[in-house]
Amino acid sequence: MDQVLARLDGAPLIASLFVLAIGAGFLFNYIFNDAEAIDYHVPEPEASRPGWNGKILQEPSLKVPGSSAIQCYAPATGRSLGVVEPATPDDVDRAIASAHKAQQQWAKTTFAQRRTVLKAMLKYTLENQEQIARIACLDSGKTRVDASFGEILVTAEKLKWTIDHGEKALRPQRRPTNLLMMYKRNEVRWEPLGVIAACVSWNYPFHNLIGPIISGIFAGNGVIVKGSEQTAWSSWYFASIAKGALRACGHDPNLVQPIICWPDVAPHLISHPGISHITFIGSRPVALHVAASASKTLTPVCMELGGKDPAILLDDASDLDRVVATLARGVFQSSGQNCIGIERIICLPRIYEEVIPRLLTIIKGIRLGSALDMKPGSPSVDMGACISDANFSRIEDLIVDAVQSGARLLAGGRRYNHSDFPNGHYFSPTLLVDVTPDMRIAQEELFAPVCLVMRAESVDDAISIANGTEYALGASVWGSSRRDLDKVTREVKAGMVAVNDFGAFYAVQLPFGGVKGSGYGRFAGEEGLRSICNTKAVCVDRWPWLIKTAIPPQLQLPLKSEPQAWDMCQGIVELGYGETLKRKVRGLVRMAGM
Repeated sequence: MDQVLARLDGAPLIASLFVLAIGAGFLFNYIFNDAEAIDYHVPEPEASRPGWNGKILQEPSLKVPGSSAIQCYAPATGRSLGVVEPATPDDVDRAIASAHKAQQQWAKTTFAQRRTVLKAMLKYTLENQEQIARIACLDSGKTRVDASFGEILVTAEKLKWTIDHGEKALRPQRRPTNLLMMYKRNEVRWEPLGVIAACVSWNYPFHNLIGPIISGIFAGNGVIVKGSEQTAWSSWYFASIAKGALRACGHDPNLVQPIICWPDVAPHLISHPGISHITFIGSRPVALHVAASASKTLTPVCMELGGKDPAILLDDASDLDRVVATLARGVFQSSGQNCIGIERIICLPRIYEEVIPRLLTIIKGIRLGSALDMKPGSPSVDMGACISDANFSRIEDLIVDAVQSGARLLAGGRRYNHSDFPNGHYFSPTLLVDVTPDMRIAQEELFAPVCLVMRAESVDDAISIANGTEYALGASVWGSSRRDLDKVTREVKAGMVAVNDFGAFYAVQLPFGGVKGSGYGRFAGEEGLRSICNTKAVCVDRWPWLIKTAIPPQLQLPLKSEPQAWDMCQGIVELGYGETLKRKVRGLVRMAGM
Protein backbone atom coordinates (compact mmCIF):
# COMPACT_ATOMS: atom_id res chain seq x y z
CA MET A 1 0.00 0.00 0.00
CA ASP A 2 2.85 2.39 0.82
CA GLN A 3 4.33 1.76 -2.62
CA VAL A 4 1.00 2.52 -4.28
CA LEU A 5 0.66 5.78 -2.34
CA ALA A 6 4.24 6.73 -3.19
CA ARG A 7 3.52 6.26 -6.89
CA LEU A 8 0.32 8.25 -6.68
CA ASP A 9 2.17 11.06 -4.90
CA GLY A 10 4.50 11.45 -7.84
CA ALA A 11 1.85 11.16 -10.54
CA PRO A 12 -0.21 13.97 -12.05
CA LEU A 13 -3.33 14.75 -10.06
CA ILE A 14 -5.74 13.60 -12.77
CA ALA A 15 -3.99 10.24 -13.13
CA SER A 16 -4.05 9.79 -9.36
CA LEU A 17 -7.76 10.50 -9.20
CA PHE A 18 -8.36 8.10 -12.09
CA VAL A 19 -6.48 5.28 -10.34
CA LEU A 20 -8.28 5.98 -7.07
CA ALA A 21 -11.65 5.93 -8.85
CA ILE A 22 -10.87 2.56 -10.43
CA GLY A 23 -9.72 1.21 -7.08
CA ALA A 24 -12.87 2.48 -5.39
CA GLY A 25 -14.97 0.82 -8.09
CA PHE A 26 -13.27 -2.53 -7.57
CA LEU A 27 -13.68 -2.18 -3.80
CA PHE A 28 -17.37 -1.32 -4.19
CA ASN A 29 -17.94 -4.35 -6.42
CA TYR A 30 -16.03 -6.57 -4.02
CA ILE A 31 -18.06 -5.48 -0.99
CA PHE A 32 -21.53 -4.97 -2.47
CA ASN A 33 -21.74 -7.04 -5.62
CA ASP A 34 -23.29 -10.45 -5.88
CA ALA A 35 -21.61 -13.84 -5.68
CA GLU A 36 -18.70 -14.84 -7.88
CA ALA A 37 -19.47 -16.32 -11.29
CA ILE A 38 -20.27 -20.03 -11.40
CA ASP A 39 -18.30 -22.40 -13.63
CA TYR A 40 -20.13 -24.73 -15.98
CA HIS A 41 -19.42 -26.75 -19.10
CA VAL A 42 -21.15 -26.95 -22.48
CA PRO A 43 -20.29 -29.92 -24.74
CA GLU A 44 -18.65 -28.74 -27.95
CA PRO A 45 -19.76 -29.96 -31.38
CA GLU A 46 -17.37 -32.41 -32.97
CA ALA A 47 -16.93 -30.22 -36.05
CA SER A 48 -15.55 -27.37 -33.93
CA ARG A 49 -12.52 -29.34 -32.80
CA PRO A 50 -9.18 -28.46 -34.40
CA GLY A 51 -8.24 -30.80 -37.21
CA TRP A 52 -11.83 -31.72 -38.07
CA ASN A 53 -12.44 -32.43 -41.76
CA GLY A 54 -16.01 -32.86 -42.89
CA LYS A 55 -17.27 -34.04 -46.22
CA ILE A 56 -17.07 -31.37 -48.92
CA LEU A 57 -20.42 -30.76 -50.61
CA GLN A 58 -19.97 -30.25 -54.34
CA GLU A 59 -23.05 -28.03 -54.56
CA PRO A 60 -23.62 -26.67 -51.04
CA SER A 61 -27.28 -25.99 -50.33
CA LEU A 62 -29.58 -25.82 -47.32
CA LYS A 63 -32.04 -28.17 -48.97
CA VAL A 64 -31.67 -31.91 -48.56
CA PRO A 65 -33.26 -33.63 -51.58
CA GLY A 66 -36.34 -35.63 -50.58
CA SER A 67 -36.24 -34.42 -46.98
CA SER A 68 -37.39 -31.49 -44.83
CA ALA A 69 -34.04 -31.49 -42.98
CA ILE A 70 -31.71 -28.48 -43.12
CA GLN A 71 -28.27 -29.18 -44.54
CA CYS A 72 -25.71 -27.25 -42.48
CA TYR A 73 -22.34 -26.50 -44.05
CA ALA A 74 -19.35 -24.19 -43.72
CA PRO A 75 -19.70 -21.45 -46.37
CA ALA A 76 -15.93 -20.89 -46.42
CA THR A 77 -15.15 -24.45 -47.50
CA GLY A 78 -18.40 -26.19 -48.41
CA ARG A 79 -17.80 -28.86 -45.74
CA SER A 80 -20.90 -30.48 -44.27
CA LEU A 81 -21.60 -29.74 -40.62
CA GLY A 82 -24.50 -32.16 -40.43
CA VAL A 83 -28.27 -31.83 -40.68
CA VAL A 84 -30.84 -30.24 -38.39
CA GLU A 85 -34.48 -31.29 -38.24
CA PRO A 86 -36.63 -28.15 -38.45
CA ALA A 87 -39.36 -27.44 -35.93
CA THR A 88 -43.01 -28.14 -36.74
CA PRO A 89 -45.98 -26.13 -35.44
CA ASP A 90 -46.39 -28.73 -32.68
CA ASP A 91 -42.74 -28.26 -31.71
CA VAL A 92 -43.34 -24.50 -31.48
CA ASP A 93 -46.37 -25.07 -29.23
CA ARG A 94 -44.36 -27.32 -26.92
CA ALA A 95 -41.45 -24.89 -26.74
CA ILE A 96 -43.73 -21.99 -25.79
CA ALA A 97 -45.52 -24.11 -23.19
CA SER A 98 -42.20 -25.17 -21.63
CA ALA A 99 -40.90 -21.61 -21.54
CA HIS A 100 -44.17 -20.38 -20.05
CA LYS A 101 -44.04 -22.94 -17.25
CA ALA A 102 -40.42 -22.06 -16.41
CA GLN A 103 -41.18 -18.34 -16.57
CA GLN A 104 -43.79 -18.58 -13.83
CA GLN A 105 -41.05 -19.27 -11.30
CA TRP A 106 -38.38 -17.19 -13.00
CA ALA A 107 -40.55 -14.05 -12.74
CA LYS A 108 -40.27 -14.35 -8.94
CA THR A 109 -36.46 -14.26 -8.93
CA THR A 110 -34.52 -11.25 -7.70
CA PHE A 111 -32.25 -9.11 -9.83
CA ALA A 112 -29.34 -10.55 -7.84
CA GLN A 113 -30.30 -14.08 -8.93
CA ARG A 114 -30.60 -12.99 -12.55
CA ARG A 115 -27.23 -11.27 -12.39
CA THR A 116 -25.69 -14.51 -11.15
CA VAL A 117 -26.84 -16.25 -14.33
CA LEU A 118 -25.46 -13.47 -16.54
CA LYS A 119 -22.16 -13.50 -14.66
CA ALA A 120 -21.84 -17.21 -15.34
CA MET A 121 -22.51 -16.56 -19.04
CA LEU A 122 -19.95 -13.76 -19.12
CA LYS A 123 -17.30 -15.93 -17.48
CA TYR A 124 -18.02 -18.76 -19.91
CA THR A 125 -17.79 -16.34 -22.87
CA LEU A 126 -14.46 -14.91 -21.74
CA GLU A 127 -12.95 -18.32 -21.05
CA ASN A 128 -14.18 -19.90 -24.30
CA GLN A 129 -13.50 -17.20 -26.86
CA GLU A 130 -11.57 -19.57 -29.12
CA GLN A 131 -14.39 -22.11 -29.09
CA ILE A 132 -17.12 -19.55 -29.69
CA ALA A 133 -15.15 -17.91 -32.51
CA ARG A 134 -14.46 -21.24 -34.23
CA ILE A 135 -18.14 -22.17 -34.20
CA ALA A 136 -19.25 -18.74 -35.43
CA CYS A 137 -16.61 -18.87 -38.18
CA LEU A 138 -17.53 -22.36 -39.28
CA ASP A 139 -21.22 -21.57 -39.60
CA SER A 140 -21.04 -18.06 -41.08
CA GLY A 141 -17.74 -17.99 -42.98
CA LYS A 142 -16.28 -14.99 -41.11
CA THR A 143 -12.75 -14.67 -39.77
CA ARG A 144 -11.81 -15.00 -36.11
CA VAL A 145 -11.00 -11.27 -35.95
CA ASP A 146 -14.47 -10.48 -37.32
CA ALA A 147 -15.92 -12.88 -34.76
CA SER A 148 -14.07 -11.12 -31.96
CA PHE A 149 -15.30 -7.66 -33.00
CA GLY A 150 -18.85 -8.54 -33.98
CA GLU A 151 -19.68 -11.57 -31.84
CA ILE A 152 -17.66 -11.80 -28.64
CA LEU A 153 -16.79 -8.21 -27.72
CA VAL A 154 -20.33 -6.86 -28.17
CA THR A 155 -21.86 -9.84 -26.35
CA ALA A 156 -19.48 -9.38 -23.43
CA GLU A 157 -20.41 -5.68 -23.41
CA LYS A 158 -24.13 -6.48 -23.33
CA LEU A 159 -23.64 -8.95 -20.50
CA LYS A 160 -21.48 -6.54 -18.50
CA TRP A 161 -23.79 -3.58 -19.08
CA THR A 162 -26.84 -5.58 -18.01
CA ILE A 163 -25.04 -6.89 -14.93
CA ASP A 164 -23.94 -3.38 -13.93
CA HIS A 165 -26.88 -1.25 -15.04
CA GLY A 166 -29.86 -3.50 -15.77
CA GLU A 167 -31.42 -3.29 -12.33
CA LYS A 168 -31.26 0.50 -12.33
CA ALA A 169 -33.07 0.57 -15.69
CA LEU A 170 -35.88 -1.66 -14.40
CA ARG A 171 -36.14 -0.35 -10.85
CA PRO A 172 -39.51 1.41 -10.15
CA GLN A 173 -39.20 5.09 -11.01
CA ARG A 174 -40.91 7.93 -9.14
CA ARG A 175 -42.86 10.41 -11.26
CA PRO A 176 -44.00 13.96 -10.43
CA THR A 177 -47.50 14.91 -9.29
CA ASN A 178 -49.56 18.13 -9.48
CA LEU A 179 -51.58 20.42 -7.23
CA LEU A 180 -54.86 18.53 -7.51
CA MET A 181 -53.17 15.14 -7.02
CA MET A 182 -50.54 16.16 -4.49
CA TYR A 183 -51.86 13.58 -2.05
CA LYS A 184 -50.85 10.78 -4.45
CA ARG A 185 -47.48 9.09 -4.97
CA ASN A 186 -46.83 8.10 -8.59
CA GLU A 187 -44.40 5.60 -10.03
CA VAL A 188 -43.73 3.53 -13.13
CA ARG A 189 -42.81 -0.13 -12.85
CA TRP A 190 -41.34 -2.45 -15.47
CA GLU A 191 -42.59 -6.00 -15.07
CA PRO A 192 -42.08 -9.22 -17.10
CA LEU A 193 -44.31 -9.68 -20.13
CA GLY A 194 -44.23 -13.48 -20.02
CA VAL A 195 -42.73 -15.34 -22.98
CA ILE A 196 -41.14 -13.23 -25.71
CA ALA A 197 -39.68 -14.24 -29.06
CA ALA A 198 -36.72 -13.15 -31.16
CA CYS A 199 -36.31 -14.01 -34.84
CA VAL A 200 -32.69 -13.22 -35.61
CA SER A 201 -30.48 -13.08 -38.69
CA TRP A 202 -27.51 -15.25 -39.62
CA ASN A 203 -24.77 -12.62 -39.99
CA TYR A 204 -23.80 -12.69 -36.29
CA PRO A 205 -24.97 -16.13 -35.12
CA PHE A 206 -23.61 -15.80 -31.56
CA HIS A 207 -24.39 -12.18 -30.74
CA ASN A 208 -27.75 -11.97 -32.51
CA LEU A 209 -28.98 -15.11 -30.76
CA ILE A 210 -27.57 -14.48 -27.28
CA GLY A 211 -28.40 -10.75 -27.17
CA PRO A 212 -32.21 -11.14 -26.92
CA ILE A 213 -31.73 -13.92 -24.36
CA ILE A 214 -29.63 -11.67 -22.12
CA SER A 215 -32.21 -8.88 -22.08
CA GLY A 216 -35.18 -11.22 -22.03
CA ILE A 217 -34.24 -13.29 -19.01
CA PHE A 218 -32.92 -10.31 -17.03
CA ALA A 219 -36.32 -8.65 -17.50
CA GLY A 220 -37.93 -11.80 -16.07
CA ASN A 221 -39.22 -13.27 -19.33
CA GLY A 222 -39.02 -16.63 -20.97
CA VAL A 223 -37.40 -16.48 -24.42
CA ILE A 224 -38.09 -18.29 -27.67
CA VAL A 225 -35.23 -17.53 -30.03
CA LYS A 226 -35.56 -18.51 -33.67
CA GLY A 227 -32.20 -18.62 -35.34
CA SER A 228 -31.78 -18.54 -39.09
CA GLU A 229 -31.76 -21.80 -41.02
CA GLN A 230 -28.51 -20.48 -42.56
CA THR A 231 -26.80 -20.89 -39.16
CA ALA A 232 -28.92 -23.68 -37.70
CA TRP A 233 -25.88 -25.75 -36.68
CA SER A 234 -24.40 -23.15 -34.33
CA SER A 235 -27.74 -21.99 -32.89
CA TRP A 236 -28.09 -25.05 -30.68
CA TYR A 237 -24.64 -24.64 -29.16
CA PHE A 238 -25.01 -20.91 -28.56
CA ALA A 239 -28.43 -21.34 -26.96
CA SER A 240 -26.96 -24.08 -24.75
CA ILE A 241 -24.58 -21.49 -23.26
CA ALA A 242 -27.58 -19.68 -21.78
CA LYS A 243 -29.38 -22.89 -20.83
CA GLY A 244 -26.22 -24.21 -19.18
CA ALA A 245 -25.88 -21.05 -17.06
CA LEU A 246 -29.49 -21.33 -15.91
CA ARG A 247 -29.01 -24.97 -14.97
CA ALA A 248 -25.73 -24.31 -13.17
CA CYS A 249 -27.37 -21.56 -11.11
CA GLY A 250 -30.27 -23.78 -10.06
CA HIS A 251 -32.95 -22.54 -12.47
CA ASP A 252 -35.06 -24.26 -15.11
CA PRO A 253 -33.16 -24.24 -18.44
CA ASN A 254 -36.48 -24.55 -20.28
CA LEU A 255 -36.79 -20.80 -19.79
CA VAL A 256 -34.79 -20.47 -23.03
CA GLN A 257 -36.05 -22.34 -26.09
CA PRO A 258 -34.12 -22.32 -29.40
CA ILE A 259 -36.12 -23.00 -32.56
CA ILE A 260 -35.02 -23.57 -36.13
CA CYS A 261 -37.72 -23.83 -38.76
CA TRP A 262 -38.42 -23.25 -42.42
CA PRO A 263 -40.18 -19.97 -43.36
CA ASP A 264 -43.60 -21.66 -43.70
CA VAL A 265 -43.65 -22.48 -39.96
CA ALA A 266 -42.47 -19.06 -38.75
CA PRO A 267 -45.96 -17.43 -38.95
CA HIS A 268 -47.20 -19.98 -36.41
CA LEU A 269 -44.62 -18.68 -33.93
CA ILE A 270 -45.11 -15.01 -34.73
CA SER A 271 -48.91 -15.10 -34.44
CA HIS A 272 -48.94 -17.41 -31.42
CA PRO A 273 -51.13 -16.09 -28.56
CA GLY A 274 -48.53 -17.28 -26.06
CA ILE A 275 -45.96 -14.74 -27.33
CA SER A 276 -46.00 -11.28 -25.74
CA HIS A 277 -43.34 -9.47 -27.80
CA ILE A 278 -41.28 -10.12 -30.92
CA THR A 279 -37.84 -8.83 -31.90
CA PHE A 280 -37.15 -9.27 -35.59
CA ILE A 281 -33.74 -8.80 -37.23
CA GLY A 282 -33.80 -9.31 -40.96
CA SER A 283 -34.85 -7.91 -44.33
CA ARG A 284 -37.64 -5.48 -45.11
CA PRO A 285 -39.62 -7.87 -47.38
CA VAL A 286 -39.71 -10.53 -44.65
CA ALA A 287 -40.57 -7.87 -42.06
CA LEU A 288 -43.82 -7.12 -43.87
CA HIS A 289 -44.89 -10.74 -43.38
CA VAL A 290 -43.77 -10.68 -39.75
CA ALA A 291 -45.81 -7.55 -39.06
CA ALA A 292 -48.88 -9.05 -40.75
CA SER A 293 -48.64 -12.26 -38.72
CA ALA A 294 -48.03 -10.41 -35.44
CA SER A 295 -51.04 -8.16 -36.07
CA LYS A 296 -53.34 -11.18 -35.76
CA THR A 297 -52.66 -11.27 -32.02
CA LEU A 298 -51.71 -7.57 -31.65
CA THR A 299 -48.23 -8.65 -30.57
CA PRO A 300 -45.80 -5.70 -30.41
CA VAL A 301 -42.75 -6.00 -32.66
CA CYS A 302 -39.31 -4.38 -32.67
CA MET A 303 -38.01 -4.31 -36.25
CA GLU A 304 -34.33 -3.99 -37.23
CA LEU A 305 -34.23 -4.14 -41.02
CA GLY A 306 -30.75 -3.21 -42.14
CA GLY A 307 -29.51 -0.04 -43.76
CA LYS A 308 -27.53 1.83 -46.35
CA ASP A 309 -25.32 3.53 -43.79
CA PRO A 310 -23.42 6.63 -44.93
CA ALA A 311 -20.00 7.79 -43.72
CA ILE A 312 -19.66 11.52 -44.41
CA LEU A 313 -16.10 12.85 -44.72
CA LEU A 314 -15.85 16.60 -44.33
CA ASP A 315 -13.01 18.50 -46.00
CA ASP A 316 -11.34 19.17 -42.66
CA ALA A 317 -11.16 15.51 -41.59
CA SER A 318 -7.70 14.95 -40.13
CA ASP A 319 -5.37 11.95 -39.81
CA LEU A 320 -6.70 10.40 -43.02
CA ASP A 321 -4.72 7.17 -42.72
CA ARG A 322 -6.45 6.41 -39.42
CA VAL A 323 -9.83 7.44 -40.83
CA VAL A 324 -9.51 5.33 -43.97
CA ALA A 325 -8.33 2.29 -41.99
CA THR A 326 -11.45 2.59 -39.85
CA LEU A 327 -13.68 3.05 -42.90
CA ALA A 328 -12.24 -0.09 -44.47
CA ARG A 329 -13.03 -2.06 -41.32
CA GLY A 330 -16.54 -0.60 -41.39
CA VAL A 331 -17.09 -1.67 -45.01
CA PHE A 332 -15.48 -5.12 -45.01
CA GLN A 333 -16.28 -6.35 -41.46
CA SER A 334 -17.82 -9.82 -41.86
CA SER A 335 -17.47 -9.58 -45.66
CA GLY A 336 -19.78 -6.56 -45.70
CA GLN A 337 -22.60 -8.59 -44.14
CA ASN A 338 -23.22 -6.12 -41.34
CA CYS A 339 -26.47 -4.23 -40.84
CA ILE A 340 -24.56 -1.14 -39.65
CA GLY A 341 -21.71 -1.66 -42.11
CA ILE A 342 -20.65 1.39 -44.12
CA GLU A 343 -22.39 1.15 -47.50
CA ARG A 344 -21.65 4.66 -48.79
CA ILE A 345 -18.60 6.87 -48.24
CA ILE A 346 -19.64 10.45 -49.06
CA CYS A 347 -16.69 12.84 -49.46
CA LEU A 348 -16.53 16.58 -49.86
CA PRO A 349 -14.50 17.75 -52.91
CA ARG A 350 -11.09 18.49 -51.38
CA ILE A 351 -10.83 15.20 -49.57
CA TYR A 352 -12.38 13.03 -52.31
CA GLU A 353 -9.20 12.45 -54.29
CA GLU A 354 -7.15 11.89 -51.13
CA VAL A 355 -9.36 9.10 -49.85
CA ILE A 356 -9.60 6.98 -53.00
CA PRO A 357 -5.92 5.93 -53.37
CA ARG A 358 -5.72 5.10 -49.67
CA LEU A 359 -8.82 2.89 -49.92
CA LEU A 360 -7.54 1.26 -53.10
CA THR A 361 -4.26 0.25 -51.45
CA ILE A 362 -6.08 -1.42 -48.56
CA ILE A 363 -8.70 -3.13 -50.71
CA LYS A 364 -6.19 -4.57 -53.17
CA GLY A 365 -4.28 -6.04 -50.23
CA ILE A 366 -7.25 -7.88 -48.66
CA ARG A 367 -6.71 -11.66 -48.71
CA LEU A 368 -9.65 -14.06 -48.79
CA GLY A 369 -9.99 -17.51 -47.30
CA SER A 370 -10.88 -19.62 -44.28
CA ALA A 371 -9.10 -18.50 -41.13
CA LEU A 372 -9.69 -21.97 -39.63
CA ASP A 373 -8.01 -23.83 -42.49
CA MET A 374 -4.79 -21.89 -42.95
CA LYS A 375 -1.80 -24.05 -43.79
CA PRO A 376 1.43 -23.51 -41.83
CA GLY A 377 3.35 -20.62 -43.36
CA SER A 378 0.44 -19.46 -45.50
CA PRO A 379 -0.54 -15.76 -45.57
CA SER A 380 -3.04 -14.45 -43.06
CA VAL A 381 -6.70 -14.24 -44.01
CA ASP A 382 -8.27 -10.76 -43.91
CA MET A 383 -11.79 -11.48 -45.12
CA GLY A 384 -13.88 -14.62 -45.01
CA ALA A 385 -16.69 -16.01 -47.10
CA CYS A 386 -20.21 -14.76 -47.61
CA ILE A 387 -23.03 -16.85 -46.15
CA SER A 388 -24.07 -18.04 -49.63
CA ASP A 389 -23.72 -17.14 -53.30
CA ALA A 390 -27.44 -16.41 -53.72
CA ASN A 391 -26.81 -12.64 -53.71
CA PHE A 392 -23.80 -12.62 -56.04
CA SER A 393 -25.61 -12.25 -59.37
CA ARG A 394 -27.60 -9.29 -58.08
CA ILE A 395 -24.46 -7.56 -56.81
CA GLU A 396 -22.61 -8.15 -60.09
CA ASP A 397 -25.58 -6.75 -62.06
CA LEU A 398 -25.69 -3.64 -59.86
CA ILE A 399 -21.97 -3.05 -60.36
CA VAL A 400 -22.26 -3.42 -64.16
CA ASP A 401 -25.24 -1.04 -64.15
CA ALA A 402 -23.27 1.53 -62.12
CA VAL A 403 -20.25 1.36 -64.46
CA GLN A 404 -22.52 1.81 -67.46
CA SER A 405 -23.96 4.89 -65.72
CA GLY A 406 -20.53 6.49 -65.19
CA ALA A 407 -19.05 4.93 -62.05
CA ARG A 408 -15.43 3.70 -62.10
CA LEU A 409 -14.62 0.17 -60.95
CA LEU A 410 -11.12 0.22 -59.42
CA ALA A 411 -11.06 -3.21 -57.76
CA GLY A 412 -13.09 -6.42 -57.62
CA GLY A 413 -16.59 -6.36 -58.95
CA ARG A 414 -17.28 -10.07 -59.24
CA ARG A 415 -17.42 -13.35 -57.35
CA TYR A 416 -14.09 -14.89 -56.45
CA ASN A 417 -13.15 -18.47 -57.23
CA HIS A 418 -10.79 -19.47 -54.44
CA SER A 419 -8.15 -21.95 -55.52
CA ASP A 420 -7.94 -23.58 -52.06
CA PHE A 421 -11.67 -23.49 -51.35
CA PRO A 422 -13.48 -23.87 -54.69
CA ASN A 423 -16.75 -24.77 -52.94
CA GLY A 424 -16.74 -21.70 -50.71
CA HIS A 425 -18.79 -18.54 -51.25
CA TYR A 426 -16.39 -15.65 -51.88
CA PHE A 427 -16.88 -12.22 -53.43
CA SER A 428 -13.92 -10.02 -54.41
CA PRO A 429 -13.37 -6.93 -52.25
CA THR A 430 -14.71 -4.17 -54.47
CA LEU A 431 -14.06 -0.44 -54.84
CA LEU A 432 -16.49 1.58 -56.94
CA VAL A 433 -16.01 5.37 -57.15
CA ASP A 434 -17.82 8.30 -58.81
CA VAL A 435 -21.09 6.73 -57.67
CA THR A 436 -24.08 9.07 -57.89
CA PRO A 437 -27.34 8.98 -55.89
CA ASP A 438 -29.47 8.08 -58.92
CA MET A 439 -27.66 4.76 -59.44
CA ARG A 440 -29.45 1.64 -58.20
CA ILE A 441 -26.33 0.53 -56.34
CA ALA A 442 -26.50 3.74 -54.26
CA GLN A 443 -30.08 2.98 -53.21
CA GLU A 444 -30.22 -0.76 -52.55
CA GLU A 445 -28.73 -2.46 -49.51
CA LEU A 446 -25.84 -4.63 -50.75
CA PHE A 447 -24.80 -6.68 -47.71
CA ALA A 448 -21.62 -7.51 -49.57
CA PRO A 449 -17.90 -6.50 -49.56
CA VAL A 450 -18.44 -3.50 -51.83
CA CYS A 451 -17.09 -0.03 -51.06
CA LEU A 452 -18.93 2.86 -52.74
CA VAL A 453 -17.39 6.35 -52.83
CA MET A 454 -19.61 9.34 -53.65
CA ARG A 455 -18.78 13.03 -54.12
CA ALA A 456 -20.70 15.83 -52.37
CA GLU A 457 -20.30 19.51 -53.23
CA SER A 458 -21.05 20.85 -49.75
CA VAL A 459 -22.06 19.81 -46.25
CA ASP A 460 -25.72 20.33 -47.16
CA ASP A 461 -25.27 18.22 -50.30
CA ALA A 462 -23.62 15.44 -48.27
CA ILE A 463 -26.56 15.43 -45.86
CA SER A 464 -29.01 15.34 -48.77
CA ILE A 465 -27.19 12.36 -50.32
CA ALA A 466 -27.06 10.58 -46.96
CA ASN A 467 -30.81 11.06 -46.48
CA GLY A 468 -31.61 10.09 -50.08
CA THR A 469 -32.42 6.41 -49.54
CA GLU A 470 -35.32 4.58 -47.92
CA TYR A 471 -32.99 3.39 -45.14
CA ALA A 472 -32.00 5.22 -41.97
CA LEU A 473 -30.23 2.92 -39.52
CA GLY A 474 -26.73 4.15 -38.63
CA ALA A 475 -24.36 6.83 -39.89
CA SER A 476 -20.99 8.38 -39.19
CA VAL A 477 -19.40 11.77 -39.80
CA TRP A 478 -15.70 12.66 -39.84
CA GLY A 479 -14.23 16.14 -39.52
CA SER A 480 -12.87 18.86 -37.24
CA SER A 481 -15.39 21.70 -37.30
CA ARG A 482 -17.70 21.34 -34.30
CA ARG A 483 -20.36 23.38 -36.10
CA ASP A 484 -20.35 21.11 -39.17
CA LEU A 485 -20.17 17.92 -37.11
CA ASP A 486 -23.16 19.04 -35.04
CA LYS A 487 -25.06 20.02 -38.19
CA VAL A 488 -24.56 16.60 -39.79
CA THR A 489 -25.34 14.76 -36.56
CA ARG A 490 -28.54 16.77 -36.18
CA GLU A 491 -29.79 16.65 -39.78
CA VAL A 492 -28.87 13.15 -40.93
CA LYS A 493 -31.88 10.85 -40.66
CA ALA A 494 -30.69 7.84 -38.69
CA GLY A 495 -31.29 6.00 -35.47
CA MET A 496 -27.61 6.21 -34.49
CA VAL A 497 -24.67 8.45 -35.42
CA ALA A 498 -20.97 8.02 -34.59
CA VAL A 499 -18.78 11.15 -34.71
CA ASN A 500 -15.21 10.56 -35.92
CA ASP A 501 -15.71 6.84 -35.34
CA PHE A 502 -17.55 3.83 -36.70
CA GLY A 503 -20.25 1.93 -34.81
CA ALA A 504 -19.18 3.31 -31.42
CA PHE A 505 -22.82 3.45 -30.28
CA TYR A 506 -22.99 -0.34 -30.52
CA ALA A 507 -20.09 -0.89 -28.13
CA VAL A 508 -21.60 1.10 -25.25
CA GLN A 509 -25.16 -0.29 -25.22
CA LEU A 510 -26.91 2.78 -26.53
CA PRO A 511 -30.41 2.05 -27.87
CA PHE A 512 -30.06 0.30 -31.24
CA GLY A 513 -32.45 0.72 -34.15
CA GLY A 514 -33.45 2.90 -37.06
CA VAL A 515 -36.22 4.85 -38.72
CA LYS A 516 -37.82 4.94 -42.19
CA GLY A 517 -37.20 1.67 -44.02
CA SER A 518 -34.72 0.49 -41.38
CA GLY A 519 -37.51 -0.39 -38.97
CA TYR A 520 -38.83 0.82 -35.64
CA GLY A 521 -38.37 0.16 -31.95
CA ARG A 522 -35.09 -0.22 -30.09
CA PHE A 523 -33.13 -2.96 -28.42
CA ALA A 524 -30.05 -2.51 -26.21
CA GLY A 525 -29.65 0.03 -23.43
CA GLU A 526 -32.36 1.15 -21.03
CA GLU A 527 -34.86 1.69 -23.82
CA GLY A 528 -34.37 -1.81 -25.20
CA LEU A 529 -34.60 -3.47 -21.79
CA ARG A 530 -37.77 -1.60 -20.89
CA SER A 531 -39.37 -2.32 -24.27
CA ILE A 532 -39.68 -6.02 -23.42
CA CYS A 533 -41.47 -5.27 -20.16
CA ASN A 534 -45.00 -4.30 -19.22
CA THR A 535 -44.72 -0.60 -18.39
CA LYS A 536 -47.11 -0.31 -15.47
CA ALA A 537 -48.22 3.04 -14.05
CA VAL A 538 -49.06 2.93 -10.32
CA CYS A 539 -50.76 5.67 -8.32
CA VAL A 540 -51.22 5.25 -4.54
CA ASP A 541 -52.27 7.46 -1.62
CA ARG A 542 -49.34 9.33 -0.12
CA TRP A 543 -51.07 9.85 3.28
CA PRO A 544 -53.97 7.35 3.37
CA TRP A 545 -54.62 8.13 7.01
CA LEU A 546 -55.11 11.83 6.18
CA ILE A 547 -56.67 12.25 2.75
CA LYS A 548 -58.25 10.05 0.08
CA THR A 549 -60.12 10.69 -3.13
CA ALA A 550 -63.77 11.56 -2.41
CA ILE A 551 -66.53 12.75 -4.74
CA PRO A 552 -68.05 16.05 -3.53
CA PRO A 553 -71.82 15.94 -2.87
CA GLN A 554 -72.44 18.29 -5.82
CA LEU A 555 -70.86 15.75 -8.21
CA GLN A 556 -72.30 12.54 -6.77
CA LEU A 557 -74.77 10.65 -8.93
CA PRO A 558 -77.56 11.33 -9.44
CA LEU A 559 -76.71 15.04 -9.77
CA LYS A 560 -78.83 17.38 -7.70
CA SER A 561 -78.11 20.33 -10.03
CA GLU A 562 -76.26 20.00 -13.35
CA PRO A 563 -75.49 23.76 -13.61
CA GLN A 564 -74.07 23.78 -10.08
CA ALA A 565 -72.00 20.64 -10.83
CA TRP A 566 -70.68 22.16 -14.05
CA ASP A 567 -69.65 25.33 -12.23
CA MET A 568 -67.74 23.27 -9.68
CA CYS A 569 -65.96 21.34 -12.45
CA GLN A 570 -64.79 24.58 -14.02
CA GLY A 571 -63.54 25.72 -10.65
CA ILE A 572 -61.55 22.51 -10.14
CA VAL A 573 -59.81 22.96 -13.51
CA GLU A 574 -59.02 26.62 -12.84
CA LEU A 575 -57.64 25.86 -9.38
CA GLY A 576 -55.48 23.06 -10.67
CA TYR A 577 -54.18 24.61 -13.86
CA GLY A 578 -54.65 28.36 -13.64
CA GLU A 579 -51.48 30.22 -14.57
CA THR A 580 -52.09 33.17 -12.25
CA LEU A 581 -52.99 33.46 -8.59
CA LYS A 582 -56.11 35.39 -9.56
CA ARG A 583 -57.40 32.54 -11.70
CA LYS A 584 -56.63 29.97 -9.04
CA VAL A 585 -58.53 32.00 -6.43
CA ARG A 586 -61.48 32.33 -8.82
CA GLY A 587 -61.45 28.59 -9.28
CA LEU A 588 -61.47 28.04 -5.53
CA VAL A 589 -64.45 30.39 -5.19
CA ARG A 590 -66.38 28.53 -7.91
CA MET A 591 -65.63 25.22 -6.23
CA ALA A 592 -67.04 26.57 -2.98
CA GLY A 593 -70.21 27.65 -4.82
CA MET A 594 -69.81 31.26 -3.71
